[in-house]
Amino acid sequence: MDEELRRLKMKKMMELLRGRGRGERPGESMAPSRPLELTDADFQSVVEGNPLVVVDCWAPWCGPCLYVAPIIEELARDYAGRIVFGKLNVDENPQTAVRYRIMSIPTLLVFKDGKLVDRIVGAMPRRRLETLITRYL
Repeated sequence: MDEELRRLKMKKMMELLRGRGRGERPGESMAPSRPLELTDADFQSVVEGNPLVVVDCWAPWCGPCLYVAPIIEELARDYAGRIVFGKLNVDENPQTAVRYRIMSIPTLLVFKDGKLVDRIVGAMPRRRLETLITRYL
């Protein structure tokens, strides 16, 4: 039952992403304006299905993660259409956390064209994060 729910959630998310592109300029990404809640089941398809993806690896008990969360929300809104932001709870999704060797949180994983191109570890102010992320646009 739980796996079926995840599959349906992923299918709906991909439909929404595809539908968002109607009426946009050719070649413009369909990035949503809010971070996507990612799981072990849908992580790879989101990373491979978008030109630029930034994944916030976090946990609810992590103080620095709670500091970074509203910054990620703002960046997702400000860069909608250009960058897809996602959030991965490492406690609930250990397979992906192990695969990408997440040893400290928060860790931001930056994927360009499906390939990991950067890893940003630790909490920092918005301007610093924005500079590190937007250089991949």
